[in-house]
Amino acid sequence: MNANVLILGATSDIALAIAKAYAEKRHTIILAGRAVEKLDVLKSDISIRYGISVYTAAFDAADTYEKHQQFYASLPVKPDIVVCAFGYLGEQATAQVQWSETEKIITANYTGAVSILNIVANDFELRKRGLIVGISSVAGERGRQSNYLYGSAKAGFTAYLSGLRNRLFRSGVHVLTVKPGFVNTRMTEGLPLPKILTAQPEQVAQRIVKASGANTLYVYSTWRWIMLIIKCIPEPIFKKLKL
Repeated sequence: MNANVLILGATSDIALAIAKAYAEKRHTIILAGRAVEKLDVLKSDISIRYGISVYTAAFDAADTYEKHQQFYASLPVKPDIVVCAFGYLGEQATAQVQWSETEKIITANYTGAVSILNIVANDFELRKRGLIVGISSVAGERGRQSNYLYGSAKAGFTAYLSGLRNRLFRSGVHVLTVKPGFVNTRMTEGLPLPKILTAQPEQVAQRIVKASGANTLYVYSTWRWIMLIIKCIPEPIFKKLKL
């Protein structure tokens, strides 16, 4: 069955891979993001490559709730699947002393996502169908000194998605929480990532498309056990670790 798939934050490496994975399934794609000119290039590539309908729409996570409402109401087609793929890793050291950086991290990873997904959730609940996919992070499972601002925003997003899943279940709407772990993208470029635990954007995309009713998806199942161990470390010991 053909579905309309809205990709929020469509210019990221993971988002683009997800768009192409759904395009392979012959779904209609709506690419939404800030860089409209880049979206137009991606639209042309995907529509020609897969022979499907592709639309673009200007979207900024930092906009007000009212602007998010206007964005959603003006979409060329109503989405059946919405993928919230935008985010911002940020600079922990900078954010500790500059509120503007902290606010950017929180907005990109939590408040902006909640704003637009509240609107999506209300629409899907009325229509009694739909799939919401939220890209969260294993960083949200326990705060660490190296990225606790990013991690705390993702922790809030994970909790939000869990509550949304609980709320929408009886309406026939499914919510999938994705925790990719390390992914080789522009956002992580230059970081010393362990190859054995680092996925490619295409792997993330394929796992999402094939998730089929999963509630929480770890791209590499190893991450589930790594985070379980980290969460089980007693706080008196954990606070002394440099993580």
